[in-house]
Amino acid sequence: MQRVCFILKVRRERLAEYRERHAEVWPEMREALSATGWHNYSLFCTEEGMVVGYLETEDFEAARAAMAETDVNARWQAEMAPFFEGLPGRPDEGMVPLTEVFHLA
Repeated sequence: MQRVCFILKVRRERLAEYRERHAEVWPEMREALSATGWHNYSLFCTEEGMVVGYLETEDFEAARAAMAETDVNARWQAEMAPFFEGLPGRPDEGMVPLTEVFHLA
């Protein structure tokens, strides 16, 4: 299982709404994530808007590609795009995995 961690930056003035939206992620979005191989997916954020994402998957690129083909993902990404700073495209395209430097199993 591959562990993936990434960071994104939410606009500070949109942070409260970003949190509200993620308190009730659409059921069909949750189902699509699970079906396309996104497991133990979590998002954490600071008061400044730094978002840290973590997930486990067999193959991140395959899971991301499968998710990109779903209609629900296209709708979700379109709604979420205005929340982020410094992303030229969709938020899911800005997920650049961080390099793991230590893991205690």
